[in-house]
Amino acid sequence: MGGIRKGIKKEIKSSKKNFAALLGAAFIMATSAIGPGFLTQTATFTAKFGASFAFVILVSVILDIGAQVNVWRIIGVSGMRGQDIANKVLPGLGYVVAILVALGGLAFNIGNIGGAALGLNVLLGMDVKIAAIICGIVGSVIFLSKDAGPVVDKFTKVLGGLMIIIVGYVAFVTKPPVGEAIFRSFAPENLKGLVFPTITLVGGTVGGYITFAGGHRLIDAGITGKENLGEITKGSIMGIVIASVMRVLLFLAVLGVVSKGFKLDPSNPAASAFKHGAGMLGYKFFGIVLLAAGITSVVGAAYTSVSFLKTLHPSIEKNEKKWIIGFIVVSTAMMAIIGKPAKLLILAGSLNGLILPITIGVIILAARRKDIVGDYKHPTWLSVFGIFIVIIAGVVGVMALKNMQMLIH
Repeated sequence: MGGIRKGIKKEIKSSKKNFAALLGAAFIMATSAIGPGFLTQTATFTAKFGASFAFVILVSVILDIGAQVNVWRIIGVSGMRGQDIANKVLPGLGYVVAILVALGGLAFNIGNIGGAALGLNVLLGMDVKIAAIICGIVGSVIFLSKDAGPVVDKFTKVLGGLMIIIVGYVAFVTKPPVGEAIFRSFAPENLKGLVFPTITLVGGTVGGYITFAGGHRLIDAGITGKENLGEITKGSIMGIVIASVMRVLLFLAVLGVVSKGFKLDPSNPAASAFKHGAGMLGYKFFGIVLLAAGITSVVGAAYTSVSFLKTLHPSIEKNEKKWIIGFIVVSTAMMAIIGKPAKLLILAGSLNGLILPITIGVIILAARRKDIVGDYKHPTWLSVFGIFIVIIAGVVGVMALKNMQMLIH
């Protein structure tokens, strides 16, 4: 009898540990997506398209789920990281993807450090360069612990939850026209004009390293194989839902402001929306959200970028935490030296646009390879959905090339 009790207790403990790791993977993916750019992008598009932006959010959420479920299922079943899958599909491709992801992650991380520093500036009036160094130190300290994985999980869960609560409060205070937003989710105005924002949102939520952040975290937590497929799928959807809840609440908060005729400051639209909507308290709240968004994205980008670089040399895997800390230190130093990394952010967006069709395309091809997924049968509808996303991502890639030309000239 005692043996049965012990077995049940062990199973419950294992189940709780798995759920904690799944939730952590979902949050690291979601908070990687919810960076300073996410806040600015959502506020800018809401100010431009009003309630019709709800349609963009709805469509992008459906596409995001399609992309993420494809990626997480193949990573989970195979137990292989994205770059290793790419190398199996086409020898050498994994190295190219790893370098592209790392470069994009580095450029984004400079922006993330800058965003977190601006958050501290809003809260305490601190010099941005000093604030950037403090944020870099905070991000690095997380990876000093012996078992950094669970620490990262808790950190992203706590700050992710805090962001949702604060933005939810501002959305409540601004009293947005919820009925109109629901109506416009299915009957938008200027449908043609909403194509570009939809593509931009998909790239910003599952592009580049972001969708792999949670998938790679699952491998590190040991949640792989066909027997865990249900949990893996659940976790992948959970990540998109968390990011989408934040997107919807932020949209409603800004919509409540612009629907009353207020004009947002184009240099910092999200901050001015919070200030208009909830006064100085709202502005300080925005500082907390920006700090949390920046610092969690720093952690997510560094962790995932280095997880892609592991393939390049055994010493990287052996000294993973040191590489992650080094990645954050380099990002922080560049932010402190450069100050305004606008061009690097354009380059980062361009790299993300180029990476997305490659990575999703690789996953779709891998789904049919027995040497990668064994006897697992990937649902046909998911593959078709994935191909559709690859085509859309290809459009992003063309736009990315244009951005790169702008950067060079």
